[in-house]
Amino acid sequence: YAMLLSLIFLIILVAAIAGFVFRHEIKTNFDSNLNLALKDYNMTADQHNEAVDTIQRMLHCCGVQNYSDWEKTEYFSQRGIPRSCCKDQNDCSEEDLKDPNKAKLKVFVDVRLFFLVTSTMESKMSIVAGISFGVACFQV
Repeated sequence: YAMLLSLIFLIILVAAIAGFVFRHEIKTNFDSNLNLALKDYNMTADQHNEAVDTIQRMLHCCGVQNYSDWEKTEYFSQRGIPRSCCKDQNDCSEEDLKDPNKAKLKVFVDVRLFFLVTSTMESKMSIVAGISFGVACFQV
C-alpha cells in the first residue's frame, strides 16, 4: 500500500513539474492546434466545428488572434466568417460576414481567443499546483 501511494505521489509530482517546465510548448501546441481547427473548419456539423463555435460564442471572441484569421481559411471564401463570431445573431447577415470591413462592426474584435485561453490557463496554474501539492501532502 505504501509503495502504491509513493508511486501516485511521484506521478503527481512529475506531472506538476512537467506542466510547469513545458508550459511554453503547451502554448505553442495550443496555438498551432487552434489555427489548424480554423483551417479545417467547414460547413459540416462535426465535433471540431462545434467546439470552435462554442468557444467563440462563450468567450466572445473570433479567430485565434482576431477575426481576420478567418480570411485565410477556405470557409471564408465560401461563407465568410462563422456566425458564432457575431455579437448579435439577429443583426449578422451572411453578406456582412463575407465582407471583412462590414464584419469588423458585427463580430467580436476586442478579445483574442489565444490570449484569453492562455491567460486563463496561466492564472489557474497556481490553483492546479496547489491542489496537486495538497493531494500529494495528504498521501504522505
